[in-house]
Amino acid sequence: MKSALTWEIVAQCSRTKARVAKLKLPHGVVDTPVFMPVGTQGTLKGLTVKQLEDLDCQIMLNNTYHLGLRPGKEVLEEIGGAHEFQNWKRNLLTVRRFQMVSLLKLACITERGVEFQSPHDGSKMLLTPEHSISLQNSIGADIIMQLDDVVSSLTTGPRVEEAMFRSIRWLDRCIVAHKKSESQNLFAIIQGGLDLNLRRKCIEEMVKRDTPGYAIGGLSGGEEKDIFWRIVNLCTDLLPKTKPIYCMGVGYTEDLIVCSALGVDMYDCVFPTRTARFGNALTSKGTLNLKTSKFSQDFRPIEEDCDCLTCKTFTRAYIHIHSTRETVGCHLITIHNVSYQLRLMRNIRQAIIDNRFPLFIIQSFKDLFGSVDKYPKWAVNALNGVNINLTSENENT
Repeated sequence: MKSALTWEIVAQCSRTKARVAKLKLPHGVVDTPVFMPVGTQGTLKGLTVKQLEDLDCQIMLNNTYHLGLRPGKEVLEEIGGAHEFQNWKRNLLTVRRFQMVSLLKLACITERGVEFQSPHDGSKMLLTPEHSISLQNSIGADIIMQLDDVVSSLTTGPRVEEAMFRSIRWLDRCIVAHKKSESQNLFAIIQGGLDLNLRRKCIEEMVKRDTPGYAIGGLSGGEEKDIFWRIVNLCTDLLPKTKPIYCMGVGYTEDLIVCSALGVDMYDCVFPTRTARFGNALTSKGTLNLKTSKFSQDFRPIEEDCDCLTCKTFTRAYIHIHSTRETVGCHLITIHNVSYQLRLMRNIRQAIIDNRFPLFIIQSFKDLFGSVDKYPKWAVNALNGVNINLTSENENT
């Protein structure tokens, strides 16, 4: 199918599957691997678009379902799409995966589509593949996602296979309905639950449709991480190496590092903004709960080598006072957390370019977890699968 993107691989890790690429989209270049902050309803909670630009964010997410409800398709078409509506000049990706799962109890799924009960007023909304694409065409995002049949990653049995095959059929309907392939890129979403054979079958069929990129869906829903990484690894092995691969709903530091080593190019998650609202600041040495009293007289920035507005201007003690009592506290931690995620991805990219990514991984895990006995076993197993032995003394020399 037609593509409104170009994909140029810049560097490849000599040991893992990690790679750096230039993803050229209608609203600019995106350097990958990339973390995409989530602005569900046309805004990141706690940040303005100017602040997001100042952090050098190249692409963010909007949510098709929520924008379809408010402001609605007519308003978006009148103003010229979501870029104009929120005054965001850079790239957008529209997705609906996470609310499909979180609102599953409010939904009825049939071959026709998904009928939702609005969380705002209780009204019914039928979302078909055709309507999903029509909404996303009106929103005008640079990357749009197919409507897929999502089940919880903990679901087993015939329902998983049913959802996988329905997602393939719905992709075909999305491709037919897509009217703006010259300016918007439709990504397929690989389903199949935790069943490796179903994932293989789904990839085989989705690749035949030759979409501009592919997403790994149906994960990050509470499944065991030792299964999670095996699904990701299988998908990156089988998906085309000439197109971007997006792992949906991934945002923890160790997950971003490991999945980049497994060959993933794109990520999204509400984690950095959501955890900020609880007073938690992300750092290379782990999360700081700034609500705790030990920070009341700590006059250091959240992180010494961070150049975000928060770290250049305010102390941990100041943020401690306001962390969950005043909106400014949430705002300041959100700035830092998004900055941290984007800086982490820049560091990953540079390490791959410099051909020192294995050493970067080893040092990052040391910083994050301290001693080897605290390393997550799943991460050790996953990295072993791409020739990185976190527990070997030889790796540390």
